[in-house]
Amino acid sequence: MKILYNVKLLLGILLIIFFSCDRKKTSSNGINIIETNLTGFVDPFIGTGGHGHTYPGATVPFGMVQVSPDNGISGWDWCSGYHYSDSKTIGFSHLHLSGTGIGDLTDIRVMPINKKVDLSLPVKSRDDIPYISKYSHANEKANPGYYSVFLEDFGIKAELTADLRTAFHRYTFNDGDDQSLILDLGYTVNWDKTVDSKITIEDKYTVSGFRHSTGWAKNQKVYYVLQFSKSINGYDLYKGNTKVEKSNTVRDTATSVQLFFNEVIKNQLEVKVGISSVSVENAKRNISEHKNNFEFDSVKERSETSWENVLSRITVDTEVDSLKTIFYTALYHSQIAPVTYSDNNGAFRKENDSILYANDYTAYSTLSLWDTFRAEHPLLILTAPDKVSDIIKSMLAYYEDKKILPVWTLYANETNTMTGYHSVSVIAEAYLKGIRDFDIEKAYVAMKQTMMQDERGLDFYKKYGYIPYELLDESVTITLEYAYNDWCVAQIAKALNKIEDYQYFIKRSEAYTHLFDKETGFMRGKNKEGTAWHEPFDPKFSAHRIHADYTEGNAWQHSWFVPHNVKGLIQLFGDKSSFVTKLEQLFTEDSKITGDNVSADISGLIGQYAHGNEPSHHIAYMFNKANMPWKTQYWVNQILKTQYNTTPNGLSGNEDCGQMSAWYVFSGLGIYPMNPASGEYEIGSPLFEKSTIKIKDGVDFIIEAEHVSDNNIYIQSATLNGKEINRSYITHQEIIEGGTLHFVMGSSPNKNWGVKN
Repeated sequence: MKILYNVKLLLGILLIIFFSCDRKKTSSNGINIIETNLTGFVDPFIGTGGHGHTYPGATVPFGMVQVSPDNGISGWDWCSGYHYSDSKTIGFSHLHLSGTGIGDLTDIRVMPINKKVDLSLPVKSRDDIPYISKYSHANEKANPGYYSVFLEDFGIKAELTADLRTAFHRYTFNDGDDQSLILDLGYTVNWDKTVDSKITIEDKYTVSGFRHSTGWAKNQKVYYVLQFSKSINGYDLYKGNTKVEKSNTVRDTATSVQLFFNEVIKNQLEVKVGISSVSVENAKRNISEHKNNFEFDSVKERSETSWENVLSRITVDTEVDSLKTIFYTALYHSQIAPVTYSDNNGAFRKENDSILYANDYTAYSTLSLWDTFRAEHPLLILTAPDKVSDIIKSMLAYYEDKKILPVWTLYANETNTMTGYHSVSVIAEAYLKGIRDFDIEKAYVAMKQTMMQDERGLDFYKKYGYIPYELLDESVTITLEYAYNDWCVAQIAKALNKIEDYQYFIKRSEAYTHLFDKETGFMRGKNKEGTAWHEPFDPKFSAHRIHADYTEGNAWQHSWFVPHNVKGLIQLFGDKSSFVTKLEQLFTEDSKITGDNVSADISGLIGQYAHGNEPSHHIAYMFNKANMPWKTQYWVNQILKTQYNTTPNGLSGNEDCGQMSAWYVFSGLGIYPMNPASGEYEIGSPLFEKSTIKIKDGVDFIIEAEHVSDNNIYIQSATLNGKEINRSYITHQEIIEGGTLHFVMGSSPNKNWGVKN
């Protein structure tokens, strides 16, 4: 007995050693990744409540498919198709937006069911849908690359997973139940509307067709193929509200089908779904690598591994698990968009219906650039540098048609939503930070031509040096953002030795000076004569997108957007003291927002600072430029602590395709790209004892925060690779060369650290 006991003890010790040891894997970038089960810290339900607008379903990093549940309600908080406050579902669709305020997509929706229903009945709301089911969050699970839920009305366990271009479903029925699936291409939510759809029963194992829709994306075409693990032994096809007999195909603005399957022995039905913007044949090609295999568990495992590799690009050390949950969920959300758009043969559809082939790159769409140029794209340069050039090549492909770089593209449609041309910033930042696998001369022509054309107020901007308020709504925000875009063009002109262009655009980048009212300390709307401000003036006033001088905000939030020349902004105030007094007032002012049409995007308020919307995201770091970095440290720490948590309501505003989360990732590390194209990161207040950014195989950049805690939020001293550093920024070049940035933290400000003499 003693020998047996010792053998068991030895085996136990060996097992513990095996499972506790890190195991190496290789990422798509060729970097050796240590497997540490970081996916276990990710909670995809964070952001599905409140105004986060995220979805809990399955996708892989930058995946073409996002297979996720839909509640079936039209409403702003259901922009992703799902909201945590709900407890009913109408099925699982294959395209979703992560955290936007946009109500498109939710294409190609399927729902398992255990009984025959009548799809001809009129549907006025989701409660009229005959296949709706209740569910409980207690029986719902989400991990990176996997989602499951128990459909209470039908007794079915639904499971979802995905790879890059294919979604996988597994439905487990009760023994003896009918096994059926509904495909409904007609019912829509929010402002998405089907304009044409088709369903074809190709054979006993295959259904295909398309759904064409209009909404925010005016010309969206999705082709699909469904392949089943069991044969179809019957079906009911519907054209609108009419059942179609003796046909295997139907086409209409609203089509649907109920499929019935042979039960055989197994009580599970598996489904593979491929999609394409090009054709049914390409949808088949996108799932061709799986042939006839239904390999749900192995795909789920590969999906989890892909997420593990991505998350392992940054590791953080802390004894506070909730901080790890927030951080790794943020890192997860920051790697969902942009999404793969080209098929596995390189083909993709453009807005004008031409088909292009991305022969030497992957084409991407869902470019929410007004949001993501600020921190999301800077983060991708560190975590997914292999994707950055392809994103830029995708922008240049869109440019070829209209000779203007994209503003906000969805399914290759230019939506022209939001202000500025921040594709300019993304290109400039990438090139200046060493991403060179694209044609910079072609890109520069696109940047220059975009900023020299006359659309979206640029004609007024060029004529007056700013945009007069009586000629265009949101004139202040647009002027300030064009000024920054001009600065970005100037930097590339300088790098390419185009001196005349540099001088022209650097001069135009001073447009912000025309709108600063020294008497009030705000950027304000000015008339075309340049003689009067827009009156009456209330810096707390908000009007959402109509008759407003500011975009989704007010004067308090938008007056600080001069990231390219904070020194120049300080000079407008007169001195650093006046600047800091006004800047701190932003955080301490009461949080009242005035007006009858207040933008719902103004959320996450600390004073008048609104972290729930992107225009505020850089502001707390501006104290650094006024020689008061301890104030940056304080306010950044307050934002980190109050605007994020581990609940479904854990985001204080729209996730916006990764920007809200990318802010947390950078700020949690202790750095932030206040001016993304500058090549500098402002230093804030790190959360973790140690953070490691994997630059490339064998090269890490480590950030250490000695004594950091809830109270010890202030930097006392710092060294970079053992040498004292007494400045409030670090350069991109210093980061990618690798090394260690070491902070000593304390509970009181050191007002001598990071201050220029």
